[in-house]
Amino acid sequence: MAAKPIKVSQLTTYIKRILQTDPLLGNVSVIGEISNLKHHDSGHIYFTLKDEKSRINCFLPRERVPGIRYELDEGMEITAAGHVSVYEKGGYYSLMVSDIQVEGQGDLAIAFDKLKQKLEKEGLFAASHKKPLPYFPLKIALVTSQTGAAVADMVKIITKRNNVTDILIYPVLVQGPEAAAEISSAIDHINTDFPETDIIITGRGGGSAEELWAFNEEIVARSIYASKIPVISAVGHETDFTIADFTADARGETPTAAAVMAVPDTSEIIETLNYLMETIQESLVESLKYKEERLKTLDLQNFRRSINERTEFLKYRADSLILSNSRAFSSMIGMMEERKENFMRMLEDLNPKNIMRKGYSVVTDENGIMINSTVDLAKDQQVTLIMSDGEADSLISEVRRNKK
Repeated sequence: MAAKPIKVSQLTTYIKRILQTDPLLGNVSVIGEISNLKHHDSGHIYFTLKDEKSRINCFLPRERVPGIRYELDEGMEITAAGHVSVYEKGGYYSLMVSDIQVEGQGDLAIAFDKLKQKLEKEGLFAASHKKPLPYFPLKIALVTSQTGAAVADMVKIITKRNNVTDILIYPVLVQGPEAAAEISSAIDHINTDFPETDIIITGRGGGSAEELWAFNEEIVARSIYASKIPVISAVGHETDFTIADFTADARGETPTAAAVMAVPDTSEIIETLNYLMETIQESLVESLKYKEERLKTLDLQNFRRSINERTEFLKYRADSLILSNSRAFSSMIGMMEERKENFMRMLEDLNPKNIMRKGYSVVTDENGIMINSTVDLAKDQQVTLIMSDGEADSLISEVRRNKK
């Protein structure tokens, strides 16, 4: 007969304890294909890892998500590292994921395309955001491996082309799980502590897709995008394209090409300046010769005569203008006087006293108000007659009105 019965929760707790104490299940890596991928609103990621015979539920906590170097997608083959845990309430086990590695080249391409689409949609590749490179940078920062061939090539090219520009080498890892964080931090740090830097070049020499992957990680892209200092991406060979290339302000096909792009060749500048100086000197010499020849052929007597003639001509023109303006003003004054006389005659004709001299008079009442109608008169009313040479008081004896 079986041992004493126990509760379901007790059994689940026991199984969980067994799994947690197992050395293999406490730190295990599992290869499989992603299915049922779900990004939860809480920030956690849930998916199933399967092969041709079985499957296991996987849980990626939100605090682990930023450390995952790849954009996950359905069908990708990955290696998920973590430990096996039991969810007591549901009574099932799952793999608590702490890290993920992508297995195949095809799956790397899927992760690359997925992140590229995401960042492009956010505007990180927009041409309007890209900053122009200064023509003559005085300080360049190289964010790359201190021991790689790339840094030696860039330093050699820059110093050969331009011995004025200062070079700041900021050593970082350029491959491996920790590389992306170092590259991102270096770009941020240069912007904060070395703001006088004119250009940042970040990159490395060629390698496999996995070796170049640090420049395909989101954290690097976002630091490049946020940089106030123009960034040149120089990763791998001409055929290698990374997310950093799309985000940067300019892309160098190789580290060497980026160095050439970053600084002008001072020897070419000096050669151009020398050519311009020679051209200017030759032009000045020719101009002086021409002026000397003109001075030799100049007849001072004719020159003086020409000036006198021109002075007389200008004097004649001035006198003509004065006379012409004087006549115009005299004519205008005459017209104004005539208009004035006409107005005076019109005013004189309208003078009431002149009208009265023709036999007319004005009748006013005892208050001096002019009467212009028989309606305003009454019998025995006292009125005043105003004529051109005086006034007379009258008494109305009768009012006769015209019939309409």
